[in-house]
Amino acid sequence: QVQFVESGGGLVQPGGSLKISCAASGRRLSMYAMAWYRQAPGKQRELVATITSGGATNHGDSVKGRFTISRDNAKNTVYLQMNSLNPEDTAVYYCNKYPWRTGSWGQGTQVTVSS
Repeated sequence: QVQFVESGGGLVQPGGSLKISCAASGRRLSMYAMAWYRQAPGKQRELVATITSGGATNHGDSVKGRFTISRDNAKNTVYLQMNSLNPEDTAVYYCNKYPWRTGSWGQGTQVTVSS
Protein backbone atom coordinates (compact mmCIF):
# COMPACT_ATOMS: atom_id res chain seq x y z
CA GLN A 1 0.00 0.00 0.00
CA VAL A 2 1.26 3.44 -0.89
CA GLN A 3 2.02 5.91 1.89
CA PHE A 4 2.40 9.68 1.61
CA VAL A 5 4.51 12.19 3.52
CA GLU A 6 3.69 15.85 2.91
CA SER A 7 6.16 18.61 3.77
CA GLY A 8 7.08 22.21 3.12
CA GLY A 9 4.19 24.04 4.74
CA GLY A 10 4.55 26.99 7.07
CA LEU A 11 3.51 30.52 7.88
CA VAL A 12 3.54 32.98 4.99
CA GLN A 13 2.29 36.53 4.55
CA PRO A 14 -0.53 37.33 2.13
CA GLY A 15 0.85 37.57 -1.39
CA GLY A 16 3.69 35.20 -0.59
CA SER A 17 4.68 31.84 -2.06
CA LEU A 18 5.32 28.30 -0.87
CA LYS A 19 6.17 25.03 -2.57
CA ILE A 20 4.97 21.91 -0.80
CA SER A 21 5.99 18.33 -1.53
CA CYS A 22 4.50 14.88 -1.23
CA ALA A 23 6.86 11.92 -1.14
CA ALA A 24 5.41 8.47 -1.66
CA SER A 25 6.65 5.07 -0.57
CA GLY A 26 5.41 1.55 -1.11
CA ARG A 27 4.31 1.95 -4.73
CA ARG A 28 5.51 3.77 -7.80
CA LEU A 29 3.42 6.91 -8.27
CA SER A 30 3.94 6.93 -12.02
CA MET A 31 0.96 4.62 -12.56
CA TYR A 32 -1.48 6.90 -10.69
CA ALA A 33 -3.25 10.15 -11.29
CA MET A 34 -2.51 12.24 -8.22
CA ALA A 35 -4.08 15.22 -6.51
CA TRP A 36 -3.61 17.78 -3.81
CA TYR A 37 -6.48 18.24 -1.38
CA ARG A 38 -6.89 20.68 1.49
CA GLN A 39 -8.98 20.97 4.62
CA ALA A 40 -9.58 24.24 6.40
CA PRO A 41 -10.78 24.37 10.02
CA GLY A 42 -14.46 23.47 10.24
CA LYS A 43 -14.71 22.63 6.55
CA GLN A 44 -14.73 19.47 4.49
CA ARG A 45 -11.69 18.31 2.58
CA GLU A 46 -11.68 19.81 -0.92
CA LEU A 47 -9.88 19.01 -4.15
CA VAL A 48 -7.25 21.60 -5.12
CA ALA A 49 -5.50 20.25 -8.23
CA THR A 50 -4.95 17.04 -10.15
CA ILE A 51 -2.26 15.62 -12.41
CA THR A 52 -2.51 12.54 -14.61
CA SER A 53 0.17 9.89 -14.96
CA GLY A 54 1.08 11.60 -18.23
CA GLY A 55 1.41 15.04 -16.67
CA ALA A 56 -1.85 16.72 -17.72
CA THR A 57 -3.04 19.08 -14.99
CA ASN A 58 -6.26 20.62 -13.75
CA HIS A 59 -6.66 23.26 -11.05
CA GLY A 60 -9.70 24.28 -9.08
CA ASP A 61 -11.27 27.64 -9.81
CA SER A 62 -10.20 29.09 -6.46
CA VAL A 63 -6.50 28.45 -7.17
CA LYS A 64 -6.33 28.64 -10.96
CA GLY A 65 -3.56 30.95 -12.10
CA ARG A 66 -1.95 30.93 -8.64
CA PHE A 67 -1.14 27.27 -7.90
CA THR A 68 0.69 24.75 -10.07
CA ILE A 69 0.77 21.00 -9.52
CA SER A 70 3.68 18.98 -10.88
CA ARG A 71 5.29 15.60 -10.44
CA ASP A 72 8.71 13.98 -10.63
CA ASN A 73 8.17 10.27 -11.19
CA ALA A 74 11.88 9.53 -10.80
CA LYS A 75 11.69 10.94 -7.26
CA ASN A 76 8.25 9.47 -6.61
CA THR A 77 7.16 12.96 -5.54
CA VAL A 78 4.33 15.37 -6.29
CA TYR A 79 4.63 19.13 -5.75
CA LEU A 80 2.34 22.13 -5.39
CA GLN A 81 3.75 25.57 -6.12
CA MET A 82 1.54 28.17 -4.47
CA ASN A 83 1.82 31.85 -5.39
CA SER A 84 -0.20 34.92 -4.43
CA LEU A 85 -1.38 33.20 -1.29
CA ASN A 86 -4.29 34.69 0.62
CA PRO A 87 -5.80 33.90 4.05
CA GLU A 88 -8.50 31.75 2.43
CA ASP A 89 -5.74 29.31 1.42
CA THR A 90 -5.02 28.52 5.07
CA ALA A 91 -5.54 24.78 5.51
CA VAL A 92 -3.86 21.44 5.98
CA TYR A 93 -2.77 20.19 2.56
CA TYR A 94 -2.75 16.50 1.66
CA CYS A 95 -1.83 14.53 -1.41
CA ASN A 96 -3.38 11.27 -2.51
CA LYS A 97 -4.45 9.34 -5.55
CA TYR A 98 -7.16 10.79 -7.78
CA PRO A 99 -9.87 9.97 -7.47
CA TRP A 100 -9.45 8.79 -3.89
CA ARG A 101 -11.57 5.78 -3.08
CA THR A 102 -9.65 3.81 -0.49
CA GLY A 103 -6.29 3.97 1.24
CA SER A 104 -4.73 5.94 4.03
CA TRP A 105 -3.93 9.65 4.21
CA GLY A 106 -0.66 11.20 5.30
CA GLN A 107 -0.39 13.66 8.15
CA GLY A 108 -0.65 16.62 5.80
CA THR A 109 1.30 19.87 5.90
CA GLN A 110 -0.10 23.01 7.50
CA VAL A 111 -0.15 26.17 5.40
CA THR A 112 -1.06 29.36 7.26
CA VAL A 113 -1.43 32.66 5.43
CA SER A 114 -1.46 35.57 7.82
CA SER A 115 0.14 38.94 8.39
